[in-house]
Amino acid sequence: MQAALNMTISILKLRIGSFVALAALVGILASGGSMRWGAAAAFTLAVLGASGAAGAFNQYYERESDRLMARTRTRPFASGTLKAGPIWPVTFSALLAVSIVLAWATGGTPAAVLVFAGAVTYGLIYTLLLKKRTVWNVVIGGAAGSFALLAGAVAAAPDFGPVLGPAPVLLAVVLFLWTPPHFWALAAVRGEDYRRAGIPMLPVTHPPVVWTTAIFGHVLVLSVLSLAPLLYGFGPIYGIFAVIGAVIFLRPSWRLLRDPVRGNAMATFKASLLHFALLSLGVILDRGVAAWGG
Repeated sequence: MQAALNMTISILKLRIGSFVALAALVGILASGGSMRWGAAAAFTLAVLGASGAAGAFNQYYERESDRLMARTRTRPFASGTLKAGPIWPVTFSALLAVSIVLAWATGGTPAAVLVFAGAVTYGLIYTLLLKKRTVWNVVIGGAAGSFALLAGAVAAAPDFGPVLGPAPVLLAVVLFLWTPPHFWALAAVRGEDYRRAGIPMLPVTHPPVVWTTAIFGHVLVLSVLSLAPLLYGFGPIYGIFAVIGAVIFLRPSWRLLRDPVRGNAMATFKASLLHFALLSLGVILDRGVAAWGG
């Protein structure tokens, strides 16, 4: 039972999917509208399913290159635990279809379209067109998470008001800027893996002065932008978490800029995870307090 659960988590990339689903929840709460908890939970589950379908297709399609990377060679398709066959793409497509229908039923057509766009961005545009062709792969592919946040905001939009307010748009931009330094830091740690697999990540194709500057520049801009929702109704609770998260992310990325060694890259990667968690928690607590007070 445990082995089957671990395999499912691996195939669907549910660790990544959980971050995407959290982004959708952040969008729901940041929208300024109202959405019943049951509908919000179902919509978040739909986003998780769509992300899982895209992640599973990514893993299935990349099974050969995954065998070349120490980090991914034990994945079910790469290791041969699961054999390739047409049943898998059909299964993943069915999961995506069910997820989109659930997103439509709970969030409406525009939200479902955004969920679908996120899955297509990661599963097709990033996986098939970008990953092995350009250093812009994670920059464009990172839009998948932003689509999820926007989808959540649209699903919970107020009955009378804009479909998308400035706060969720700003948070979606922050998430878009967050994704490249997150993956570039990981690529700096796992550089040999990406070289063997022929994946042109920025730390593999360019000298340290380029990719460390790119990482720090992204982190600096997103840190400033993460404070902008304070101008659009967010309160001090969010502000505290945004500032703490920004400091936590900026410090190791600055050290990485000054000394591009593996330890600093790993510290930056871990800080990116903590930053996203803190920013999300700030939104959840701030909107929760606002709703309670209202």
